[in-house]
Amino acid sequence: MLRRRALIAATLLATLVSCGTSPDGGGSDSAAAEGFPYTVTNCGVSTTFKAPPKRAVTMNQHVTEVMLELGLEKSLAGTAYLDDKVLPAYESAYRSVPVLSAKYPSREALLAANPDFVYGGYSSAFALAEGRDREGLKKSGVATRLNVENCSGGSTSVEDLYREIREVGRTFGVPARAEKWVEKAQGTFAATEKKLAGAPAVPVFVYDSGDKTAYTVGGKGIGNEIIKRAGGRNVFADIDKSFGDASWEAVVARRPEVVVIYDYGATTVEQKKKRLLEDPALAEVPAIKNRRFAVMSLSDTVLGVRVPEAVGRLADQLHPATKS
Repeated sequence: MLRRRALIAATLLATLVSCGTSPDGGGSDSAAAEGFPYTVTNCGVSTTFKAPPKRAVTMNQHVTEVMLELGLEKSLAGTAYLDDKVLPAYESAYRSVPVLSAKYPSREALLAANPDFVYGGYSSAFALAEGRDREGLKKSGVATRLNVENCSGGSTSVEDLYREIREVGRTFGVPARAEKWVEKAQGTFAATEKKLAGAPAVPVFVYDSGDKTAYTVGGKGIGNEIIKRAGGRNVFADIDKSFGDASWEAVVARRPEVVVIYDYGATTVEQKKKRLLEDPALAEVPAIKNRRFAVMSLSDTVLGVRVPEAVGRLADQLHPATKS
């Protein structure tokens, strides 16, 4: 009799465990979460997770928005460094997360949040000189991830974007949410491609900043991919990195038909336009002569969840005749 009662109790316990609610309330991620340990290699750093991180800290806007898009605000112990306002869809979730610093937190402030995972958007998030290097954090028992656009290697593509979302989703035990986002993104890209069918590529110069030289988008980052998918041709795609300096003489020689201005920081879009329009050396550049400007926020141009919609918005500016 005692043995039978023990068997019944064990069966009931197993049933209760198997019926537990998944993080998104739908149960679809429960089986995936049971797949731990999970090992992932990110920018040359291999990490094995025995379970999803519970106290993550994000540094840089685009990775914060990845977490919020995946519904992981309850897994965040803190965040830092916004370039723009978070998207309206994320505002409520963002307000629930402690802000550790307006820019990058010190090592002491970061560790005071007691993180078990730190997710950085740019290499500067893990600056050795500031004590936040990945190896040092690992020695303190903190796992890390760097957005893959900042890994050394080849050009960044949309496939890298999908990998970023999938790996983060897998790390936090919510792969179904990640896959749902990927499927939606694929549909958005396909719709823009269909709309642009047959449209000629427009020569584009990206003006990020700069006076003596032009700080612009090169051929290695997701910014170059955004331009291509929006029906443009980056006139400085031969710069062998994500961003780089170009001479104004080269801008003149390459004759862009549209200038894409990156909107961020203390210098306004209108101030950037004024600098370009008032430079006599640029007067015969087609984009300047015809006053053809497009504008993108900085957060739209880095590898994150804004990219699919950003491609569509840029396409509307480069090819207004195709705008729905």
